[in-house]
Formats: sequence, C-alpha cells, structure tokens
Amino acid sequence: MNGKKKEFGDYQTPLEFAQRVCDYLKGNKKLKPDLIIEPTCGKGNFIKSSLVFEAKEIIGIEMNADYCKYCEDNIKDKRVKIINEDFFSYCLTNTTNLKENVLILGNPPWVTNSTLSTLNSNNTPIKTNFKGLKRIEAITGSSNFDICEYMINKIIEIQNKTDNVIAMLYKTSVARNIFKEIKRRNIYFSEFEVLEFDSSKIFGISASACLLYIKLSKKYTSLNSYKVYDFDNDLKEITTVSFIEGNLCNNSNDNDFDFNGHCEFEWRQGVKHDCSKIMELNFENGRYINGYNNEVNIEDILVFPLIKSSMFKTPVLNSFKKYVIVTQHKIKEDTAYLSKLAPKAWKYLNDNKELFENRKSSIYKRAPKFSMFGIGDYSYSQFKVGVSGFYKKPMFSILYSYDEKPVMTDDTSYFICFKDYESAYVAMLILNSGKVQNFLRSIAFLDSKRPYTKKVLERFSFKKALNFISLKELTETENQLNIKQMISNKMLETFKNNSELNKSKQLSFNNV
Repeated sequence: MNGKKKEFGDYQTPLEFAQRVCDYLKGNKKLKPDLIIEPTCGKGNFIKSSLVFEAKEIIGIEMNADYCKYCEDNIKDKRVKIINEDFFSYCLTNTTNLKENVLILGNPPWVTNSTLSTLNSNNTPIKTNFKGLKRIEAITGSSNFDICEYMINKIIEIQNKTDNVIAMLYKTSVARNIFKEIKRRNIYFSEFEVLEFDSSKIFGISASACLLYIKLSKKYTSLNSYKVYDFDNDLKEITTVSFIEGNLCNNSNDNDFDFNGHCEFEWRQGVKHDCSKIMELNFENGRYINGYNNEVNIEDILVFPLIKSSMFKTPVLNSFKKYVIVTQHKIKEDTAYLSKLAPKAWKYLNDNKELFENRKSSIYKRAPKFSMFGIGDYSYSQFKVGVSGFYKKPMFSILYSYDEKPVMTDDTSYFICFKDYESAYVAMLILNSGKVQNFLRSIAFLDSKRPYTKKVLERFSFKKALNFISLKELTETENQLNIKQMISNKMLETFKNNSELNKSKQLSFNNV
C-alpha cells in the first residue's frame, strides 16, 4: 500500500459488495431510512448502492477533493449531496440533530492512530482518552485504537437515545471493542449483530472483517450478548459473544470449566526500547553483533539473554542466540550511572544517541537518556513462565539461564515470575494443560492480532484451576509436550502452598 493509501486506511468497497450490504439491510432488516449518511464516502460505491432505499436525502462526507468530484460526476441523483470535509472537523450534529429514521452507512478508514503518528499524519482525531483508560494504559499500547473505532464511537455518542441505525464495515476486533464501549457508557441499543465476510476477497487483506449492525434506541434497553454470523454462508450462526463482568467471552468454544477470576501471579510485559538495531545483539562466534552487523564490545553486566515473541515454541527455553542491552532497573531511573559502571556501553549508546532521540513513542519524552519501558524488579527474576501474545495456540515456556542471569522478553510477550525452578515448572504445566488451554481459548479471540494479552491472561485463576486439575493430567501434559516426566505430588502440593496463591482465603483446594 502506498503512503497516502496507508495514511488514510483507504480500502474502497467494491460496488458489488456495497450493493450486497444494502440489499441485506433492505431485505433482511426491512430498513426504510429517510436520511442516509456515509461519513467517509470515498468514490461513492456505498452512496450509489444506497439509492435502493429510496431515501429522501443521501449525504456523503469525504475529505479527498478528487473523490468528491468523482462522486459528483458519477452519481447523478438530486437526492445525493457530497460534502468535501474531514470527518474529524465536520460535526455530524449539524446534519442529524433532531432527525429520525437515519441510516449511517459505510466503510471507515482501516488504520490505527499509532500508524498515523508513525507517518507524521495530521489525519487524526483530537487526542482524548475516549476509552477512559488509566493513565499508564493511556500512554502505552492500550491507547492505540483503529480510527474507525473512534469514528463509530463518536457517531454513537451523537446518535445516542435515537432509534437510528449504524451499519458499517470494520475489523471484527473493532466490533468487539465497540460493544464493550457502548456497554461501559450505558448507550441505549436494541440490536447488535456482527456479520463476518472474507476480507481477502473483498479488500485483499488478511484481517478478520465484518459488517457491524447496531440499532440504537430512544428508550433504555441493552443487550449482554450478540450473535456473529457468516455473511458469506447464508448467515450461518458462528458464535455468541457474551459480556460478563466487563469482559467478553466467546461461547463457541467448548469449555466445561470456569477458571475466570484474577490471576494470583502478576503478568508482566517484556521490555520495550524501540531501538532494536542498537539494543538487540546476536551472539556469533563469541562476539556480539548488532542490527547493523557491527561488532559490539561492551560490558557484559548490561547484556541479558532475550526471548522474542516468535521464539516461544518449546516448554523450556534456556539456550540463547539473541541478547538485549538493559539500561535501567526501574522506569525513569537516571541512566547517568552507566558512565562509571559500564563506560564502554555508555560510549556505544552515546555514539548512537540520535536513534534514541528519534523514537516516536510519548513514553520516552522527558525521560532519561536511553530509557526503556516495561522494566522493574520483576524483569530481573531468575525464573519466569512466558508466552507470546501472537500465537493462536499459546505455548507457555519456562525461561531461565544456566548462568543464573535473568532472561528478558520483548514487549509482545508476557510472563509471570517465580522464586524457584520447580514452581515455574508446575505453573508451565498447568498453563499448557488441556483444561486451561480450552478456557483460554474461550476468553481470547483468535482473529485478533494479539489474542493473548495481559488483560486476557490476568483473567485466569490458578487457584480455581487447581481444584480441577489432577497430578495425572499434568503428567499427561508432560507427555504431550514431549518432555521428561518430572512432576510429582510433592511439587504440586508445594505449589498449592505458594504464598501468592494463599494471599486470599476465599477458595479452598479440593482433593484431586
């Protein structure tokens, strides 16, 4: 995708597909709108297709002047009005205030705010914490969102307490976020449906995509679940997604055990530095080599084994070819101490300081030189159990080094810490056991770019799981992982007596 198309998330909807969507809305949903609005109409295929509704007025909003002219030249209908405006500066209230029987239709941009920031784009909404995130979440990964997610939430805010309809194309993950957001904000709505289609055929991309249908309501009404249908297969029902205690659960997965709760061990995210060619080193023939293929001769005290997300493929990881320079022991620690502790490393970092100064993320602003994120006492734990956020089938791995040096992970990985190997080993087996894997699949959404995040993992309760997982099952897990049998009843009982597990006395272990 070229720069401009990437900046504007420009995936034009094929006319045939736009017609199919409108036919569905008219035939299946029996919509008869008086006013239709397309907030980002592009070349106007949804505008043209929406003529089937015979609405009194159809408005297309588009910031690209060439697209506006294209629409005006190709759609000859006096009901259609094309407005050359930017959605973020154009106020929909002026168009829809006090009007009823409105259909808001279309295909908003498929691009995230962080991508736009990387491109130095001005095509972004005014920066507000519209999800109500905690401060630390608002400045890190949780604050990244699709522009279309912002747009639909803005539209819903304006249209709240009306009976109007929103029908738009999105990533399926965005539809889930929108459901959570309208529940969080107590928006009135009577219908919410997700109709998945093959985005590779329609747009030539691999993201899971859908038509999202929302029927708002004047009167207080809300739903605690929604259906997902196959738009390409006679509207076959795929699953039901339920909203339970602020979280979403995928009911399509067979899971007989409820391990939902709060994890007794705190899940942490790996280190973030945004300067991989300098900070990450390969160990080759007894030498450290950086991303520019240059030899790096620095003090070993700052160099730690690194497991990147793609390396979580075996249950035990204790041999390494990748390493990372770690400059701090905690966030915002002044790095000036490195000049005396590790003068060669200090010089190496300063020789490349321009690369650090050009890092885009706001977390490095007004921070000490060569700062990192995702760093703390926990980073230096000798025994960890980690997992990649990316894999659809998670492999939980023990991370440790024979030389007792802490093993670091990257920021797309997550881990919990233990004081000894045996505790980490038991935790690894529990997490890889069949019952727990089934449970995790029921609370994760595999079409997400990162199915297993901290928010997903921290919903798993070890204490609940230990009431239903036997020693025999853990032995079977060892066999399935193709590792030598080590688990014993003593190890399992010791794990059950772990102080972290017993901070709360709300649950007791049954004999298993």
